Amino acid sequence: MMDCFRVTSIAYHKDGFTIFTGVPIEQQGFKVTDGKYIVTVKAQQGLLPASPAIGQHWQVCGTMLVDELTQGDFKLKQHTYTALTHVECTLPASGEQLIKFIAKERDFIGIGDQKARLLWQTLGTQFHSVVNNDNEANRAALKTMLTNQSIDALFKGYAKYRNLSAYNWLTQYQVPAPVQQRLIKYHDDKSIDAIKANPYTLLCFGMSFSDVDRLAVDRFNVAPEDNRRLSAAVEMAIKAEVGKGHTYTKQQDIRAYVRKLLTSDELATKAFMLGYNTSQFLLNKDTGTYHPTAQILMESVVVKRFLKLKTSTNLMDETTNHAFIEARDELAYELTSKQQEAVLTSLDNAISCITGGAGTGKTTVLRTALKAYHKAGSTIYAVALSGRAAMRLHESIGFKTSTIAAFLKEPPVGPAPNEADHVLVIDEASMIDLPTMYRLVTSIDPNIRIIFTGDPNQLPPIGCGKVLADVVDSGVIANTELDIVKRQEGATGIPEYSALINDGEVPERLSTGTITFHETAKANIAEKCTALFTLSPQNSCIMGSTRAIVADINKRCQTVVNPDGQHMEFTINGERFFRDLRLGDALLFTQNNYDMGIQNGSLGVLTSVEATVQSYGTVELDTGVQVAITQSILDSIELGYCITLHKAQGSQFPRVIVALQKGRITDRAWLYTAITRAENEIHIVGSANDFAAITKATSNAHKRNSHLINLLQQNR
Repeated sequence: MMDCFRVTSIAYHKDGFTIFTGVPIEQQGFKVTDGKYIVTVKAQQGLLPASPAIGQHWQVCGTMLVDELTQGDFKLKQHTYTALTHVECTLPASGEQLIKFIAKERDFIGIGDQKARLLWQTLGTQFHSVVNNDNEANRAALKTMLTNQSIDALFKGYAKYRNLSAYNWLTQYQVPAPVQQRLIKYHDDKSIDAIKANPYTLLCFGMSFSDVDRLAVDRFNVAPEDNRRLSAAVEMAIKAEVGKGHTYTKQQDIRAYVRKLLTSDELATKAFMLGYNTSQFLLNKDTGTYHPTAQILMESVVVKRFLKLKTSTNLMDETTNHAFIEARDELAYELTSKQQEAVLTSLDNAISCITGGAGTGKTTVLRTALKAYHKAGSTIYAVALSGRAAMRLHESIGFKTSTIAAFLKEPPVGPAPNEADHVLVIDEASMIDLPTMYRLVTSIDPNIRIIFTGDPNQLPPIGCGKVLADVVDSGVIANTELDIVKRQEGATGIPEYSALINDGEVPERLSTGTITFHETAKANIAEKCTALFTLSPQNSCIMGSTRAIVADINKRCQTVVNPDGQHMEFTINGERFFRDLRLGDALLFTQNNYDMGIQNGSLGVLTSVEATVQSYGTVELDTGVQVAITQSILDSIELGYCITLHKAQGSQFPRVIVALQKGRITDRAWLYTAITRAENEIHIVGSANDFAAITKATSNAHKRNSHLINLLQQNR
């Protein structure tokens, strides 16, 4: 049996699960066929082609339970679907149902019942053809009824539902909802054609090979030896290696994986031959290494730019030297000889690096060099990967800064209009992966100078490559590695402590200066970190290595530090919902939203849980900016008392608590980076034996295959 119904309420929509209810309709006439029963659907959101909204029309069939309900003097039957074999969502085609849907659906901002009715009365059967084509003529027709903002919302909202046929089609083939959304965002109304042409396209949007392979073979009759299948298997193997941070691999490292996917040695051999013949990868026959085409292209472009800039040396002239002297004389203290060398190297070369650990004076050197550049008439572009790092960079150097993502959204930077040079500063450059570096060098004029600052011994980038480490290790690009400067009385001891760990040496005393080691059993680490946090919650941040311990500590901290905070509650489509976020909670943003000034890793405090028509509350970022919690923001916030180290990299906090656990992620670079996040005080919670083992073992970053260093050394 199939039920066709109009959604009248959403009972539950959270944690990947949805329950929604409606009244039956005729499939063609949109009239209620039977007032004696209602339809309820209980399903995982990933199995639905769209988020249910009041007024939508749905068709469902599958396992159905029939219950009898009593409402006042009436007895109704309820058809409840818990296992769906078919599900489809459609936009009401015409008449009263369409008017009500547009008036109530949140996508159509500014269009209430009166305007929706006017639209239908004016356009009639032409409604769908008008709103399906965003052009000047149709906008002109709509301006007699709607504001520009409402016109934008109408076209945008309709476009979402225009692709419902594709969503429904993909749902029939059991393509998960997140994959559908990414696919349709990229291919739009060509999505179905793209999958019919090559089902393995779904791999690019997050679907597993086994699921796609099953779909391709069972539903699209793809043969085992089909080139599309063979190519996809090699692509998945290469993607897995790139996901580990490598930019190249060897057949011995990926052949077993390809064979597992194709279940045949013979097909694996054919797959590698096909990949070679179609330039899916480049084979270096001398070394036996396989270089994915995209990665070798990016490495080649980046190296070419670096080596071009390297040829521009001895750039210090009388103007620059005078600017340097002025900038140096403005300092309240003298530069060490090494720091002065770093400043002069940055001024004398078109590309250079300033590297060193915590407390070595990188910020002082950079600030002095940039002041000299500024006095000489140069334009400064200063960027960092994270929002917190960009904010800290601005506080340090006094010049305008931005995140790399925001910088790349701006028009490409052209050549300097005068004799002075543009200068691009990339701070915390150890976090920059190969794709990001490629985008940076292709978005600026070839003559723009580049200064890298950072510590190549910190955690490697999340993406593939290790640009800063390769540049430094190659010895090709001018680099000044700063030593630890003489510490003043009462210093923290953090730079010296972290330097020992970086060298693989266990400090003689695990507790020294403002560093305290807390010997703690693994089972008690979360509890101890929480107790330490409560001693100074306003100044502290806890670092964890896994999402499991981060979630555990966050829940504990919320319970202890903010037990009575008002919960966030709000209404969606007449239904009451709540998130276990409380007024006063520390929050972490997990997605970028540049229009709102938010980056993945931004931190803030929940300062309001008062819901309005526009938002569900307010977060005050640690930059002081107030952010309204809209639906999109709501899905990207979580507790931020404890965060993973990758979220913290590029940031510093007055007091850091490290939850130390042995594991795949926790290596020497992880421990070193965690300790250098602290400005004044650090607490390390865990086992001394684990601490020693982690410190002595080689960092995972050294196991990354990166061809950038080879290209630099071969072509210098």
